[in-house]
Amino acid sequence: MPKKIILTCAVTGSIHTPSMSPHLPVTPDEIATSAIAAAEAGASILHLHARDPESGRPSSDIAVFRQFLPRIKDATDAVINLTTGGSSQMTVEQRLSAPAELAPEMCSLNMGSINFGLFPMKDRYQEWKHDWEETFLENTRDTVFKNTFHDIETVFRMLGDAGGARFELECYDVGHIQTVAYYLAQNRLKAPIFLQFVMGVLGGIDASPHSLMMMKDTADRLLGDAYQFSVLAAGRQQMPLGTMSVILGGNVRVGLEDSLMIGRGELAVSNAQQVGKIRRVLEELGYEIATPDEARAMLALKGADKVGF
Repeated sequence: MPKKIILTCAVTGSIHTPSMSPHLPVTPDEIATSAIAAAEAGASILHLHARDPESGRPSSDIAVFRQFLPRIKDATDAVINLTTGGSSQMTVEQRLSAPAELAPEMCSLNMGSINFGLFPMKDRYQEWKHDWEETFLENTRDTVFKNTFHDIETVFRMLGDAGGARFELECYDVGHIQTVAYYLAQNRLKAPIFLQFVMGVLGGIDASPHSLMMMKDTADRLLGDAYQFSVLAAGRQQMPLGTMSVILGGNVRVGLEDSLMIGRGELAVSNAQQVGKIRRVLEELGYEIATPDEARAMLALKGADKVGF
């Protein structure tokens, strides 16, 4: 029986500012509507950030999360995966404040500090919806996305030990897989480990077939059969490298957090459109998308009845 594919949709996030696409969900209502549609299109997991509904800024306010999480949970059985990354310009305390209280089944966990360069994006635009956007992008020229060993262990303690969450381990470069291997050896991580190869962010590994092979070879060597992986390819490589990931035995992540496009020069009108496209590609190749409950079993999640929202 062929392996089922875990399809993650990253609904909204801190990579893109509201000016870059009118289709990026920002308000709680928009986030809920877009997430539900993505689940209906076939997403197994929904990866969620929050934004200030007035300014569009990345937000760590639990009150904002609470405006859309119950609605999504009531409307779909998709696994809800909350960010602990938030934004490179948030403190760790800010990034963890909401997920620590909300106790999700799953959350993201960045496995190392990197330069997270979004500043080249600002040269593509002349007009901005909000006055903070251009400055936000420029500030990434001199911002380190801080994810120290202490930070990682704090997430283990606050969300894993206390809340029973399991992790989407975001690896932006090969060295981050070394960190995963260290914590596996220390029994701070236990199989099944779920790696997300984050490719194409300036400061991390590039989005190319060669680099994907290097990431997988490193994970095979260090982690053996203790892990599963998925690929998040930022920008135009989203669909090609996501497809390559599945062919190599992995899973796939799409969504407007990672790419605003559906094709060359064409903005995606929704997260569901991206989910539908990758699903069609994979099903044409003979693969099947995992249901949310199949994804829960594959990743040993605690279940939607044990979350705090």
